[in-house]
Amino acid sequence: MANVELLTFNNGIKMAAIGYGTWRAPDEEIKRALNLALEAGYRHIDCAPVYLNEKAIGKILKEWIDGGKVKREDLFITTKLPAFGNRPESVEKNLKKSLADLNLSYVDLYLMHTPFGFPKPIDGQMAFHPNGDVVLDLTTDHVAIWKKLEEFVGAGLIKSIGISNFNQRQVHRILDNATIKPASLQIELHVYFQQTELVEFCKANNIIVTAYSPLGSKGIVEFLLKITSKQRNVPDLLGIPEVKAIATRLGKTPAQILLKWIVKRGVAAIPKSTNAGRLRENLALFDFDLTTEDMKMIKVLDKGIRICTLDFFQGIDKHPEFPF
Repeated sequence: MANVELLTFNNGIKMAAIGYGTWRAPDEEIKRALNLALEAGYRHIDCAPVYLNEKAIGKILKEWIDGGKVKREDLFITTKLPAFGNRPESVEKNLKKSLADLNLSYVDLYLMHTPFGFPKPIDGQMAFHPNGDVVLDLTTDHVAIWKKLEEFVGAGLIKSIGISNFNQRQVHRILDNATIKPASLQIELHVYFQQTELVEFCKANNIIVTAYSPLGSKGIVEFLLKITSKQRNVPDLLGIPEVKAIATRLGKTPAQILLKWIVKRGVAAIPKSTNAGRLRENLALFDFDLTTEDMKMIKVLDKGIRICTLDFFQGIDKHPEFPF
């Protein structure tokens, strides 16, 4: 296995600081890429039902475990409660479906994927208002859902629980009402959207932050065009001159610099790639270091630019919990 730094949750469980993101990877692509990732040494795999590939991931995991190439206890598998299941009575069904699809008897981390929910789909389709806005469930009860997640920790189906895309106010609500404290918060975080205040809040409350889209997300452009016909300009984080200068000095790639900056903050990252070379590079962060000056140079690059704004759900700005 690759030499990867481990982060320790508030319950003592450890998670690799660099994981493998599986968002929007079709079945055949994810099978090939996950094999490459496991061969490169990734053991932290981030999944979700809404990525529509958990069955394909489960097939590869089963092959590796049954073939003796990896032990289940050496893997760290995250999945999530989807927004359309954001109600206490839907937790068990969605959790058990993910377990079945992933060919697992437990997951290492189970997250509430969003702080908002949708009504139960009608004939499998999301409901829309006549004006095109998505119908949102305005009764989503974070605390009631959290209590149900705690039950499944006790039942042994989940090792750790956490949240995703929650803001500080919403995390605080969970903390104030939790018997089992959140182990992790997964949020968009990168050089142009550093989330410093939220990261510090989580550190103060012993919650490990995981950064999604740590290198930006060009895939969001294709996704938005597909579902909304909207164009969006996504910043090229790998082309930032200051980052490129540090990379040149250290003989590393800009991606390695950006990921190292995240990990050095005590934050995990789940970059996605299907390229064997980049998969290995993204994991090879622990044979070099950034100086204090490097960290300061990157810190001042924050522009507050969120890429995954969730505004592809038309009308989400009317939700009482908005902004997330």
